[in-house]
Amino acid sequence: MFESLGNKLQDILDRVGKERQLTEAQVKAAMREIRMALLEADVNFGVAKDFVATITEKAVGQSVEGSLNAGQTVVKLVHDELIETLGGKSAQPELKTEGNVWFMVGLQGAGKTTSTGKLASLYKAKGRRVLLVAADTQRPAARDQLEVLAKQVGVPVLKVADGETPAETRRRVDEHLKTDFRDLVIVDTAGRLQIDETLMDQLADLQTAMRPTETLLVVDAMTGQEALNVAQTFDQRVQVSGLIITKMDGDARGGAALSARSVTGKPIYFAGTSEKISGLEPFYPDRVAGRILGMGDVLGLIERAQQADLKAMEVKKPGEFDLEDLLTQLRQIRKMGPLGDLLKLIPGMSKALPEGFNVDEAQIQRVDAMISSMTLKERRNPKIIDGRRRKRIAAGSGHTVQDINKLLRMHEQMKDMMKMLGRMQGGKPGGKMPRLPNNPPNFRR
Repeated sequence: MFESLGNKLQDILDRVGKERQLTEAQVKAAMREIRMALLEADVNFGVAKDFVATITEKAVGQSVEGSLNAGQTVVKLVHDELIETLGGKSAQPELKTEGNVWFMVGLQGAGKTTSTGKLASLYKAKGRRVLLVAADTQRPAARDQLEVLAKQVGVPVLKVADGETPAETRRRVDEHLKTDFRDLVIVDTAGRLQIDETLMDQLADLQTAMRPTETLLVVDAMTGQEALNVAQTFDQRVQVSGLIITKMDGDARGGAALSARSVTGKPIYFAGTSEKISGLEPFYPDRVAGRILGMGDVLGLIERAQQADLKAMEVKKPGEFDLEDLLTQLRQIRKMGPLGDLLKLIPGMSKALPEGFNVDEAQIQRVDAMISSMTLKERRNPKIIDGRRRKRIAAGSGHTVQDINKLLRMHEQMKDMMKMLGRMQGGKPGGKMPRLPNNPPNFRR
């Protein structure tokens, strides 16, 4: 989402960062460019104005910190102010030992029901006993959708009937909790295509009956500045305690998410990062700021590895990297998410990658298909794969013999590299690093 804004800010700060001393005129010129980049990214005008004013005030006449030069100090100021704009410290919903009731509100299409299922998955994994309440009686099939998600997560769901009063819903929830103890109840409420008084009155009545400990507003990041108006209106009527920004993996310009904390005064609790049931992450302002400025997110990368439960491969001698090892590594890495997203979490990688770089996930799937069509003996000893075997593997994976040849050549190059790295780690530099092809293999069906 923040790729375009991040690239512009990085370009501006790269120029500034090379200066050992900055004049007031240079600082103001850089800040004008930053303000334009923020506005083009759909950041709220007031937020962009305050952002630039704060940095300008601190940067002009700023004493250089430690080993930083003047340009690097400005980069640090921009990074710190980005964190502050996004909310400063990370915030999460309050959780008591029991009696937690979370109220999910938002417009239709924002991802409210899906986010409800994702929250159930996230907190069940943390050991919470979750009950979902399907109270969206307005949208067709909303209750059925939540029921499907509940089964997928493995938690119970209580479906509100048409015409059921808020008091009756509360009574039914209490009755359920008497026989099946649950310490977190998440209520998926009705939405509308636009805000109206009827919607707000219904939400207020249900909120009064359910007495939620948290009221979470689900905001679609793709709606831009209108999302901020929606947030303010909901907050006035139902007192929102925190935000969930959905579709953060989309191609919106990101301004609404960047402005949400400043405009609403409410913390962003979570960000929707994919359509998967696991695609909901706690929102960390410092990590998002680091990603925007190309500084990566090492902690995020580590957490993804832990969540994917990656297991260390059996250590082998250098040069014994066979196709079975390659397949195992590819599958483990894919558990962590799209490879293109993972690369951007590595510090400095977003700057190193060429503009428009994109990993073709289909290519990885094709490699998986080809190796999977081999016997275990062939994977462990690729040298036995002769012409007859190549034809069989190609037919079994839906590819051509030429594709199989490319895969085997790629594996040999990777094996040579592993040997080289092994010699270097053993303190025995063994010559030049093998040259990789200018273009990676292109496997086509």
